[in-house]
Amino acid sequence: MTPTRVVAFGGGHGLSASLRALRHCVPELDLDITAVVTVGDDGGSSGRLRAERGGLPPGDLRQALVALAGDHPATRRSAALFQYRFTTAVPPAPTLAAPVPAARAGDSLAGHAVGNLLLHGLTELLGDPVAALDHAGAMLGAVGRVLPMSRQPVGIEARVRGADPAHPDEVSTVRGQHQVAVTPGTVESLRLNPPAPAACAEAVTAVHAADWLIFGPGSWYTSVLPHLLVPGLADAIVSSSARRLVTLNLVAEKETSGLSLPDHLDTLRRYLPELKVDRVLADSTAVGDPAAVERAAESLGARLVLAPVAVLDGTPRHDPAALGAALVPVLRADR
Repeated sequence: MTPTRVVAFGGGHGLSASLRALRHCVPELDLDITAVVTVGDDGGSSGRLRAERGGLPPGDLRQALVALAGDHPATRRSAALFQYRFTTAVPPAPTLAAPVPAARAGDSLAGHAVGNLLLHGLTELLGDPVAALDHAGAMLGAVGRVLPMSRQPVGIEARVRGADPAHPDEVSTVRGQHQVAVTPGTVESLRLNPPAPAACAEAVTAVHAADWLIFGPGSWYTSVLPHLLVPGLADAIVSSSARRLVTLNLVAEKETSGLSLPDHLDTLRRYLPELKVDRVLADSTAVGDPAAVERAAESLGARLVLAPVAVLDGTPRHDPAALGAALVPVLRADR
């Protein structure tokens, strides 16, 4: 029997939650999973590597690989290593009598995740980021493939109203994924730099072969929408025969402050007017009055599906098991 081919778009924690949820579907569904990841990160370890050595920012790619890592104890240990982040303190010597050394000034490793360094090293060694990701995936026993949306890093820029709280009506340009993500203003438009990056060919092939394309959850302006601004990828998304699912966030983030759930759907159509969607999945509690969300979903051609997909501790995070349980009947449904 042919597996159901799923392509999930995003970056960071949102995509990681989606991938972990898809893994929870595997006992009931035979899935072939591909993650297509944004490459605009310019903060933290990824930003430092990008500025100092060039190449793709590895952080979001690393997160996706770890989310797909196999369950064997050795691969779980490798996944933990990928996530391990160097601190500023030198590890204590392996004797009880040894004092804990003081923090090392100017520690160039501090703040870097091991997986970021490994992905960067593999890319330099193999000469291609996709080959590096495939090799890292094999190291982790990944149950899917991770691809960048483009082989070239991109900058994310936004026109923001009120980026300076002292001038709430002033519109200015905010540059960089991190700055857009934390802006206190209202994002009015989004663009990439360069404006038309080449799509990753393997990602385009995966989109054309897919049965389902999944967008969200995740930071809407910095993780979800950038895929729609890559011309080759946008064309593939529109022309693919796959069905399309949008998973909505639980709460607004800084970058989407003031953006309602129906507005989230409206922005998809704004940046890719030809986009048609089959299902919109939302948390049954977070959605509040579903009527407005249902209308926005219908404007994209979609049916709204409500399910309890949040963790039970009250924090605005998707529960991978609950999200996976909600995805099973959606992905299994006939056209």
